[in-house]
Amino acid sequence: MELGTAEPVVLETLSHACSQDANVLKPAEQQLKDWETEPGFYSILSSIFCKYDLDANIRWLAVLYCKNGVDRYWRRSAPHAIAEGEKELIKTRLISGFREPLPQIATQVAVLTAKIARLDCPHNWGALVPTLLQAVRCDDVLVQQRALLVLHHVTKTLASKRLAADRRLFESLTNDIFSYVTHLWGTHLSQFLQLAAQHDENMASSLEQCRLVLKVLRKLLTYGFREPHTNNDAMNFVSSLFAQLDAMLDCRRSMWGNHQMLEKCERIITTMTKVLLDLLEMHPVSYVRFIHTTLQFVLTYNFTAKGLLFERFTVNCFNLMKGILFCDTYKLKKNKDDCSAVCLEASKILKDFFTFETLSEVCRRLVTQYFLLTTDDLTAWEADPEEFCQEGGGDSYRYSLRPCTETLFLTIFKEFRLSLTPILLQLVQANQGPCDPDDLPAVLKKDAVYNAVGLASFDLFDEIDYDSWFTNHLLQELQIKHPSYRVIRKRVVWLMGQWVGVKMSVNLRPALYEAILSLLHKDEDLAFKTEQLLPYIEAIFSLLFNLLKEVRECDTKMHVLHVLSFVIERVGCEIRPYTAALVQYLPLLWQESAEHNMLRCAILTTLIHLVQGYGPESSQLYDFILPVIDMSTDVKQEQHVYLMEDGLELWQITLLNAQTSTPALLKLFSNMPPLLELGTENLRVCLKIMQIYVLLGSRDFMQAYSSVMASSLATLMTDVKAEGVLMILRVIELVLKAFPSEGPHVFMSLLPSILQAMLEEEESCMLLAMHLSIFARLLLQNQEMLWSVIQHIAQRTAKDSWAVLGQLLDVWLDRLDIITQPERRKICGLAFASLLTFNNSVITERFGGIISSTVQVLHDVCRGDEGGTQTDCLVLSGDPDNLGGDDQDTPHDKRKRQMWYQDPVHTVNLQEYVVSQMTQCQQLHGQAGFNLLMERVDPEVLAQLKSFVQ
Repeated sequence: MELGTAEPVVLETLSHACSQDANVLKPAEQQLKDWETEPGFYSILSSIFCKYDLDANIRWLAVLYCKNGVDRYWRRSAPHAIAEGEKELIKTRLISGFREPLPQIATQVAVLTAKIARLDCPHNWGALVPTLLQAVRCDDVLVQQRALLVLHHVTKTLASKRLAADRRLFESLTNDIFSYVTHLWGTHLSQFLQLAAQHDENMASSLEQCRLVLKVLRKLLTYGFREPHTNNDAMNFVSSLFAQLDAMLDCRRSMWGNHQMLEKCERIITTMTKVLLDLLEMHPVSYVRFIHTTLQFVLTYNFTAKGLLFERFTVNCFNLMKGILFCDTYKLKKNKDDCSAVCLEASKILKDFFTFETLSEVCRRLVTQYFLLTTDDLTAWEADPEEFCQEGGGDSYRYSLRPCTETLFLTIFKEFRLSLTPILLQLVQANQGPCDPDDLPAVLKKDAVYNAVGLASFDLFDEIDYDSWFTNHLLQELQIKHPSYRVIRKRVVWLMGQWVGVKMSVNLRPALYEAILSLLHKDEDLAFKTEQLLPYIEAIFSLLFNLLKEVRECDTKMHVLHVLSFVIERVGCEIRPYTAALVQYLPLLWQESAEHNMLRCAILTTLIHLVQGYGPESSQLYDFILPVIDMSTDVKQEQHVYLMEDGLELWQITLLNAQTSTPALLKLFSNMPPLLELGTENLRVCLKIMQIYVLLGSRDFMQAYSSVMASSLATLMTDVKAEGVLMILRVIELVLKAFPSEGPHVFMSLLPSILQAMLEEEESCMLLAMHLSIFARLLLQNQEMLWSVIQHIAQRTAKDSWAVLGQLLDVWLDRLDIITQPERRKICGLAFASLLTFNNSVITERFGGIISSTVQVLHDVCRGDEGGTQTDCLVLSGDPDNLGGDDQDTPHDKRKRQMWYQDPVHTVNLQEYVVSQMTQCQQLHGQAGFNLLMERVDPEVLAQLKSFVQ
């Protein structure tokens, strides 16, 4: 590839690769892929992204391709390795200016530089660090900030290398630059504090410099010294952090009312405490001299009248205290002769600091202040009890206040049990008596004390008569059904779980089981949990199954099946190891119950919970459950009257958990059209099943049943009320998402009526919002089909097609505000932007309204980062299989995420698309024409637009 002649070609191809037109985009992407191994390609990319006057989208794409190329072809041993001369040219360009104007591109360039530094620094890129330090000294704020950004990413990357030789190189680098970087930190922090005292407008930029320098220092301190305490600069830096934290906390208080600066101050305070946490974890010997200062700092800011400052600061402070108490290096050995000097020194510091008065204050505040449920906790409980009960595991104590507080309490209590036990017993004594349910503070305090007693149960074995407490107090508390007392009921049953394995008489077990079972009733709060029953599941399930086989009466079998279903539902996937015999027995019971429809309903309920418990593994049950679903949902079968409701639910659950489509699963859909003809009683679940099939069966399903589905929905549209129409429109919307090209053809008979209803504006707001969203999706993804629909309406109404389009646009622009769902608002924003490249008076006359509506959507979908840069928060990145998922996700949830990665709502950056469309609009109309169009835009809207697209 000849550099001189190839760059315009690459530039044009990158421009095409930014297009939203698949016919332009796909060939460009393929061409760029073909060039990946061509000599000179990456030096051309570096030339393009270093030209600040080029389109931001093109430069962004250039740096991304260059970054990917470094990953694949930079190593000398890589196939098609980049030539040394080309590498040198790229490296020279990366450190030649540090004047990148756009923060997002600057970050990508910094990451690219760090990737190369990981492979070449210092032996093959000796100029990198000296050049960075020289740029950092520059008076130009932009150059200094960009150089610091690169330095941060370079040190972060080099610090992550763990081979001995790499660690020695990083230690050598640290030795060379640490002194200067600490000086830089002190200078920038002093400058910021001076600006902040005057509330100078430049203080935000100054604080950003501080943050970057501190991030560099954090890596240098933690990974650049084998023994930080042997380096005076390192120790002086850490020592000064405590006074600097005081200053920053005072500064934070002065920023009330300035939310942006308040957040920035909190971020840098958090990073300062992370420096201390890293040093304590990685170099406990070096941290000994800071133990007393740290403990006094934590005590002052968290266990005095100062109270809770902000959550992340408190979490890090608590983790500092816990880390000091938990550190093996500081713990005395049984034989004092085995203790190091560091251990003896640390132990003396801890003993002197943690006096009885200090311990008493810390313990009481942890329990009565930090253990209390907050208003936010109670609101979360009310909104979603199951989500509220998700306990943080693993490393959650590092980030979340509640697990962090509990971990600190346990650490302190175990370390100073003799001193703290009387304090905790006093709290129990004061709070175990009757409590007025209407006195919420008293309820919450009792909950906090019970929490502490449960956490410390093993250490209180000899101190609490649990049997007496259980009998005389706890059981009675479970009987109080006042709404506020749910807090205590939940805590009591948790407390039982904590103590049952510690100290409880066997003869009290039946009372315990009855108490727990009473809390599993449907009218109880969902926040009660069933983990305490897991050890007994095998025995319970085995006995219930044996009873099911033994009894003969149909009613008795139904009762046993309902109990089994209840247990399976509560335990979920934990039930799998115990159900093999039941799975083998149910087909026989199904056959035997041919004359007993109610027993078959009970079997269906059991199967529903079994499929939920088995999840994706439920395919092993298909030989039984698919014929059962077929029989239960076949209107030609007499039993369907009794079995249909449960059969539909089993059908839905089976599809949700299906890993892949099978011919047998697809064949079941032939039962659907007759079901839809029965009326609206089961319409919701039928349409849900239809939606699941669209994603599960994909093209096989659409090829087999799309015409049947469209015909059934068209018939339904004329027979159902607004709520039913809304459900049908959601099915249509899903098909348009999953099949943007083919989907509109499927519903060609319905689309004219949908858009006609949009013109008439006689529908409810929710319906009109769906009509507008469908119009927007057609406009964005299939303009040819939309034009066919418009022509159909025009013929029906004897109007001009462009006039119909104008009417549709007027309704759309005027009623945009009734669309509230963010994804639907964004599809409208993308569709608005797509209109900018139309050269027709219908569009140009509405140019101002289109821009105004686009800016509205930009406000809705963009969020500002710490640097003030606006970013489209609906764009997804990463692996769709991992996005936002967890162990409870069904295969259908994963299929929905896969679809999100094909939807322009989640794949197209609205800001970048608007920029691209504006550029094309300018080219289409010429500068003079474009200027005339822009004069139609309200100046305030124009100013807002510039804040998003610059």
